[in-house]
Amino acid sequence: MTADMPPATCNDPTTPPVTEGDRLCWRNVSIAELPDRRPLTLDLFRPAGPAHPCPLIIWIHGGERSPGDEEPSAAGRITERTLAAGFAVARVAYRLSGEARFPAQLHDVKTAVRWLREHAARLGLDPSRFGVWGEHTGGRLAALTALTGDDPDPALSGRNGIPEISDAVQAAVVWSGPVRDLPGEVVPASPVGYVSPEAPPMLLVHGAEDRVVAAAQSQELHDHLAVQGAPVTLRIVPGADHRLVGVGLAPPVTESLAHFTSALRR
Repeated sequence: MTADMPPATCNDPTTPPVTEGDRLCWRNVSIAELPDRRPLTLDLFRPAGPAHPCPLIIWIHGGERSPGDEEPSAAGRITERTLAAGFAVARVAYRLSGEARFPAQLHDVKTAVRWLREHAARLGLDPSRFGVWGEHTGGRLAALTALTGDDPDPALSGRNGIPEISDAVQAAVVWSGPVRDLPGEVVPASPVGYVSPEAPPMLLVHGAEDRVVAAAQSQELHDHLAVQGAPVTLRIVPGADHRLVGVGLAPPVTESLAHFTSALRR
């Protein structure tokens, strides 16, 4: 696995956040410079009220819409509900497959994890309580991020000049995450190749009627983790298609937040 690694640049978040209602917002923050000289960016939202550091959920979009979009639907009110539950939320604008080959996408997510942890004190984040949550391609990246934390292989880590900063996360939620390609072959970026007993607690959520990524793929990842004795829960949602289309999103969002609350509690 090879990919261009972004140069080792990291911008300090010195610009004060914007207050929007009951949340603080840092938008379009540049965290690294990519090989084409454009910045890798993220948005960060944090509850305005707490004086203590907040646990963080990093949302990884599905890769089929504009980077940074809140997916899969505004009906799920994911950012709003996550903030209301006491978490900060970061959304990473990682490079899509048309821009760079894997593992560039994983490098970008890990760059964000390390940058957020490096600047956690300034941003009011608890660096010991980071979770990742993604759907579709973002779900696969969430699983890979969770399963390869602090991996010493630079082909996976893309350390970006800050090897002293951990890229490990403490919990993950994966919605509709693929582990195989359309012909059914295990993809090079498959999370099943990285399972271990040390995996953080993971919740896998998949639509029973998914016509894009079969629910059997989440079952497969679950079974690999379970055999290793890793903490994993599988939820197959009856009547749901890909990205949980066809059912109300409130219940799976509630379960996902409950998973993070349990896994990231002190």
